[in-house]
Amino acid sequence: ALILLSFVMLIGGFNLNLFNEYQTNFWFIIIAFPLGMVWFSSCLAETNRTPFDFAEGESELVSGFNTEYGAGGFALIFMAEYASILFMSVLFV
Repeated sequence: ALILLSFVMLIGGFNLNLFNEYQTNFWFIIIAFPLGMVWFSSCLAETNRTPFDFAEGESELVSGFNTEYGAGGFALIFMAEYASILFMSVLFV
């Protein structure tokens, strides 16, 4: 949330007219690209994707929720993880 609020702190308000007036002199692409990379890496960390995918320890990978839940519970957890990824994708775009 602090990444997204940095634009608001830079401009000084939530008004869209302020955004338009500010961009006539200074484009947001200069600031938006590094902030977008930080937002993307935080989305990867939040959804436990590839560089941050070991949220559990090695011993818990064998005996974690992958083996404890049956078909219905495991499918529900699996769909919840991918719903989280879809939600982060919607926020990013």
